[in-house]
Amino acid sequence: MQIPQIRLQSTPMKIGLNIDRPVQQIEQKPAVQSIEQPQAILEIQTTSGKLTIDQSQAREDMDLKSLSRRVDELAQQGYQDWMAGMARRAQQGTELRHIEKGGNALAEQARQNSKGPEKQFNLGWIPSPFSVKLDYRPDQVKIEATAQKPIIDAQINSANHTYTPGSVDVEILQKNALDIEFINLSPDEIG
Repeated sequence: MQIPQIRLQSTPMKIGLNIDRPVQQIEQKPAVQSIEQPQAILEIQTTSGKLTIDQSQAREDMDLKSLSRRVDELAQQGYQDWMAGMARRAQQGTELRHIEKGGNALAEQARQNSKGPEKQFNLGWIPSPFSVKLDYRPDQVKIEATAQKPIIDAQINSANHTYTPGSVDVEILQKNALDIEFINLSPDEIG
């Protein structure tokens, strides 16, 4: 006996995907930067030092006196010698006026007038210590510095951005199908 059968055979659908990936490009140019540093303002004021050396006392100690100093001393010495000479002559005149009182006034005055002053000798330092006078005023330096700020110029460049979107194409590689087959059936049964 033959049993009627219905056979079903299905074919699944096959889908194909064509994918184009998205493309993104980013290009960043570096910034343009300019830096300028002005020089600092520097002011220097200097007052020169001064060295004063006074050696007039040392030169006088070595008998190297200036002309004006020598003239002053000789004028003073001449005046004192003149006054001493006048006093001596006055005294000697008085002695001669009183010659009658006795004594040998003329011989004594001749001996005094013919003999000069005694020479004296003494040890010493020539020139005398600390006879050279030094005076020193040191240099004075005043420094003023004024810093200058840097001049910075920065120019930012925009980024170049390119974007290509992706796409997906769907295609049917195989259509789905359903095959129905009737086996052992009479045409009356199908109908």
